[in-house]
Amino acid sequence: MRIPFAVALLCLLLFAAPPAIAQDRPNIVWISAEDVGLRFGAYGDAVANTPNLDRLASEGTRYTQAFTTAGVCAPSRAAIITGMHQNGWGGHHMRTTHDAPGIPTPYHATPPPYVKAFTEYLRAAGYFTTNDFKTDYQIGTPVTIWDEHKRGAHWRSPLRKEGQPFFSVFNFGITHESQSWVTPDEETTTDPNALELPPYYPDTPEVRRQLAKHYDNIARLDEQAGEILRQLEEDGLADNTVVFFWGDHGDGLPRAKRWLYDSGILVPLIVRTPGQQAPGSASERLVSLVDLGPTVLSLSGVSIPAHMDGMPFLGDAEAPPREYIYAARDRIDMVYDMVRAARDKRYKYIRNFHPEKPYVQFVPYRNRSSIIQEIFRLNIAGELDEVQQLWLRDSRPPEELYDMQADPHEVNNLADDPALRDVLHRMRAELDAWMLDIDEKGHLSEDQMVRQMWMGEEQPVTATPLILRRNDIDREVEAEQDGPVEIIIEVGTDGASIAYTTDEGEAPHWKLYARPIRLEPGKTTTIRTKAIRYGYAESPETMATITVQP
Repeated sequence: MRIPFAVALLCLLLFAAPPAIAQDRPNIVWISAEDVGLRFGAYGDAVANTPNLDRLASEGTRYTQAFTTAGVCAPSRAAIITGMHQNGWGGHHMRTTHDAPGIPTPYHATPPPYVKAFTEYLRAAGYFTTNDFKTDYQIGTPVTIWDEHKRGAHWRSPLRKEGQPFFSVFNFGITHESQSWVTPDEETTTDPNALELPPYYPDTPEVRRQLAKHYDNIARLDEQAGEILRQLEEDGLADNTVVFFWGDHGDGLPRAKRWLYDSGILVPLIVRTPGQQAPGSASERLVSLVDLGPTVLSLSGVSIPAHMDGMPFLGDAEAPPREYIYAARDRIDMVYDMVRAARDKRYKYIRNFHPEKPYVQFVPYRNRSSIIQEIFRLNIAGELDEVQQLWLRDSRPPEELYDMQADPHEVNNLADDPALRDVLHRMRAELDAWMLDIDEKGHLSEDQMVRQMWMGEEQPVTATPLILRRNDIDREVEAEQDGPVEIIIEVGTDGASIAYTTDEGEAPHWKLYARPIRLEPGKTTTIRTKAIRYGYAESPETMATITVQP
């Protein structure tokens, strides 16, 4: 349910609050991995070689019921950065920048004007924010989101002030699906014969070899994560830093990535907090990764905007445990689809809005996998068993219902089981209520949605911001002012975020404008500023040079 006026008021209060650079605010580090399920020693996988992340779990909390909002990266990350389900604001197609024939003009999704990346609230509260390197948020990467966004971005940046709390993100792509593609004779460190295959995969050397390479990549991921953990210890920061490790969706393998089965949305989530109580514990609490942003705000003492769907699971604003998580599948590359899912601790309900379509649609990128090639080959030869053939059907049931305790691989659809009629009705009603609550956008054709977001077919341009003295009665700042002076920056585009800098040169540090800028007497300051409404083109830059008389 949306309450724009109250939300706008709350956002105003957040951005008007005084900066807080306090020693008692924890630093926060995210270590995110692409395309990984629970193939880690801490999660009971005996084949996995993951000593660093296993140690992190022994010092923190391992969440066993953490789910993404999509089975593919860009929609999942769109939900994470906004704290809102991507199909409620237009970030649900994979990807919005796709340029295949028939797809609407590549676009950046445009959420409601009161929606901000949660990192903007952190910046406004005095946090230094860095991201190395991936974003993929469907809204572009506005300069207002991060203090530093580049390869190698780090809390060690010279731009960070002494004692300034930080939020630093490290994204590792070694486990991406493309890294698991193998050549026919490629050797792996992991023994392919030691692996347990899910029942929907045929047991062939090619299938085992690709899965073994995936395990090799997870071992390399563990080394990369271990380096970040060692750097925290070297800098004496481990005792004042909350560390999160998570995956952006499930395994980058067929019938996992891009799908709403647990193989596609169940992910590792490990959190270590300073003064951890019950280290090495496991939590069965339902967590959606849409909760990550609100949880960071809760831990950092920043108020959580009312429009966010996410529910903080740690910190002062910790919410009651969830009863359900939700997920969505929509266009994948050039192939349209619409699938929605709701899950509680025991049951998963999936609704196929296109039951006439096959499960396995034409996705050339995925088809490079040797596992999918084996599935295709054996299907043509008639050598797949009944379970392995399920995913290759030419149509789908309108509804799927699975008992996740009895059937964790989701191969026994119970939607027609009379004994579970009450469960089906409950889960069906829950999905309907969720779609209504978030203002579901999947019912709109993509081109219609883009026209609504942009009020036409061309991307709007954010208005040029104005640099004003706080007590001005006109729109021009005089070059010379009697001091002290407070400068404000305004922009006419609803929902635009404003960046400014006093640096010179072509690569300045763009700060987030969140409160008036005080200019002291006896100094000359050049202020450059630009603005962006998410989804719009960035505004032209404007500049003013102001001398404050002593």
